[in-house]
Amino acid sequence: MQRIVVFQQGNSGEPKIKGILSHGKGITISQVVTLSPCLPPIIDDPEEYLPREIDADLVLDFMKHPDLSIALAEMCKRKGIPVVASGKKIRVDGTITPPT
Repeated sequence: MQRIVVFQQGNSGEPKIKGILSHGKGITISQVVTLSPCLPPIIDDPEEYLPREIDADLVLDFMKHPDLSIALAEMCKRKGIPVVASGKKIRVDGTITPPT
């Protein structure tokens, strides 16, 4: 069973989460981390907003804040967890950024 952790701001990932739950076979969304849609334009310490531990086979990033997405990608790289961050321009190994 593949375990997915989803990161979203507001409800930005909800349509994808519903699709995974409806059509995904052998996939479990083990955690959804929902952050406020209203964040400061620059986040100096993104770790304040992200959990210390992530237990997943795959992370999906639907956050809109670039500081948080980059910090998440770097954290996942250290842990060996691949990240899918559609439509973003993140250049961290292990992060897949398909066009939206």
